[in-house]
Amino acid sequence: MLFLSAFFFVISTNVSAAEEPTREQILEQRMEFYIKYSNDTLPWYYLAAVDQFERNIEQVRNDIPKREGVLAIQFADDFWTGILNPKKDDTNLKSIGFFNGNGADGNNDGVADRQNDDDVMYALAEYLSAHGTDEKGFKHALKEYYKVDDTVKQIITNAKIYEKFKTLNLDKRAFPLSIKHDYSYHSTWGASRGWGGRRMHEGTDLFASYGVPVKSATYGLVEVMGWNEFGGWRIGIRDNNNTYHYYAHLSSYEKGIKLGDIVEPGTVVGYVGSSGYGKKGTSGKFPPHLHYGMYKYNGRNEWAFDPFPSLRLWEQAEKGTKKI
Repeated sequence: MLFLSAFFFVISTNVSAAEEPTREQILEQRMEFYIKYSNDTLPWYYLAAVDQFERNIEQVRNDIPKREGVLAIQFADDFWTGILNPKKDDTNLKSIGFFNGNGADGNNDGVADRQNDDDVMYALAEYLSAHGTDEKGFKHALKEYYKVDDTVKQIITNAKIYEKFKTLNLDKRAFPLSIKHDYSYHSTWGASRGWGGRRMHEGTDLFASYGVPVKSATYGLVEVMGWNEFGGWRIGIRDNNNTYHYYAHLSSYEKGIKLGDIVEPGTVVGYVGSSGYGKKGTSGKFPPHLHYGMYKYNGRNEWAFDPFPSLRLWEQAEKGTKKI
């Protein structure tokens, strides 16, 4: 009996393990769909960029139900079945076409099913192709569907990141300061700040000497550079997870870094300083440090969240005490 119990336990454990795909397998499954529905004029990374955006907002929005399947794209009723179609769950290709809906049949089973990954990806590919497949056409298609400039910007950023690195496996992160240098930090989220009016501190201050290299924590696109009266010389990098990473109070930028650059974790983007709290060039009003902030975009608005837990995780990973 003990032998049989152990045997069935092993079988049960193996079945459960088999049902849970690894991170690598999940990414491979997604890529298979992107490649399958891409072509010479519609690159896979356009499809991936839209799907990733939908996945990102699904994770932070309570009004969006989690979609079952490999893909995250969830088309609105009016888009899929047609604005004037009285049957909002219509899967009939003829009636969907009659009402100018965009629902499509990707797996050739005769129906347009929004719960079917092939149908969803085929519909997206057809919609994007109809607007032209260069970046201008891609932007136009996104603006027509989402109607929000910040959403278009995020999806374009996703596409450029995927195009650059040619992979979906972009989970690597880096601590923004070299652990070879002396530095210190603790949670300063929510602390009071008085310069320029009372406000809440939206980030973590990492204290280090002037000139210590500042690294990108993530894969991303350089979205903002230049002077800000609060942050001094700062740089903003947007990643493919709808997160904007803000590095402030720099003494200078890394030579060659410019707006629109695609960077990866560990790329040096600038150097620790004490710039800010005044007109352009103001420096020395506080000890040298890096202000690091993280902001999440949910398709409607963007808000700051505490970066301290992430910093601790990345620091531990670089010191070899924990793997990300």
